[in-house]
Formats: sequence, C-alpha cells, structure tokens
Amino acid sequence: MSRHERKSGTAAEFFKTIFWAGLIAVGIHTFLYEPFFIPSGSMVPSLLVGDYLFVNKFAYGYSHYSFPFSPDFFSGRIMGRLPPRGTVVVFRPPGQPDEDFIKRVIGLPGDTIQVTAGQLYINGQLVPRTPVGTYTDNSSGGPVVAQDFTETLPNGKTHAVLKETDEGFANNTPLYTVPAGDLFMMGDNRDDSEDSRFMDGPVGYVPLENVIGPADRIFFSIDLQYPFAEFWEWPFEIRWDRMFQRIS
Repeated sequence: MSRHERKSGTAAEFFKTIFWAGLIAVGIHTFLYEPFFIPSGSMVPSLLVGDYLFVNKFAYGYSHYSFPFSPDFFSGRIMGRLPPRGTVVVFRPPGQPDEDFIKRVIGLPGDTIQVTAGQLYINGQLVPRTPVGTYTDNSSGGPVVAQDFTETLPNGKTHAVLKETDEGFANNTPLYTVPAGDLFMMGDNRDDSEDSRFMDGPVGYVPLENVIGPADRIFFSIDLQYPFAEFWEWPFEIRWDRMFQRIS
C-alpha cells in the first residue's frame, strides 16, 4: 500500500468516525436525553440559576416537540404517559411554544386547584406544608429573604417551596379546573414564578403534548446568581455539591 493510499484510508476512517459519533449524539439528543440550563429563579430552592441538567425525553413518550425544530408532522403523543403529580418537567408553554420552561406538575386532568392566602388547595383539600426556616434568594438581582417550607402533595411527594408573602393575585387565585389532556404547573419559588396561576400569561394550562420530559439529574452547576462573578472567577464558582444530584 502506497503512502498516499494509507493517508486516504486514514482520512476516510476519521470522517467515518466523526459521522457515526455525530449520528449517535443526535440520536441521544432526540430520543433519550437533552441538556437544559436553568436561567431564572422560578424553581429555587430545588433548582438554582446556573444548574445544568438532563431531561429524560422518553419517560412520557414523544410529541413533535421532542424533535429538533419541533416539526409539526403529527399531533398528540406516541407511547404517551401521564407525568406523576409533583414531577419537575420541561415543557413548551402554549403562549411561547418556541421556548423551554421548567416547573412542577401540581394539577392533573380533572383536578381543581386554588391558592388562598398563600396556601395551596388541590381538589378542595389543603396541601400541608412544614416550616423549615428562612432562605436567602439571590436569583433576581439582590438578596430576598423568604420562608422555606416542605410541601407534601396528595400522593405523598414532598418538595421545598419558598414563600415571601401571602398577598396578591398569585396567593389568592380563582378556582381552576384542569381540562382533560392538560396539566397545571407551578414553580417552587411561589412568589417569583410565572406559571399556570396566570391564565393570561404564556403558561396557563399546559397540554400533555407540550411536555418534553422530566428533569432527571444535575450534571453541572455554576453560581451565576447575583452578585455575578467575573469570567476568570468562574472555575471557583462551580457548585461541586450539586454535581450529579437527582432532581426530586
């Protein structure tokens, strides 16, 4: 074999490797797991600004939102399953279908949901919460001290929520009845979350078709909250204690 032939063979093998590696990466991104970045504080304290996580794209089946560029070539879900109450999911809100949002599933089809004086009621029953202490949230540009609670949903799922106040519309809502095929979403940072409580906003009721999948695990986290570090300080802002945490 000549030197030229050896070089041609090596180049062909290199591009073949690149091709298959790219195809595998696209397949994983499309059908299995997709990375997602937390840009806002609506899910504090469960998720922090600067968290990077994987979304499980096969857990609840596939819709056209599961695919790159969301090609509208079918409706509904293939192998669809209902997310359990309390699951943190990534979805496309009806009012902004080109954007990814992340919230917690609070209401299932047929449920009634209401917030009164800051307390959550599901199907007419008060959702109990246990005070934990205070939490300082820096995600919105300055320190905000909020009350930290552990909330227990009707299926026994527990998770943290923050409360700053019991006043205002978000804490005194109408009674909502979740339509068939839809979900009611809320952020854990209850007074800093644009979610299903605001029917004139981008979220409202979220069709099951718009769900991408559950947030599975944090794979990287860097402290990008206020006050912001200079870029040369970023290696020292990595949150090592959040690496590979499962999301509950």
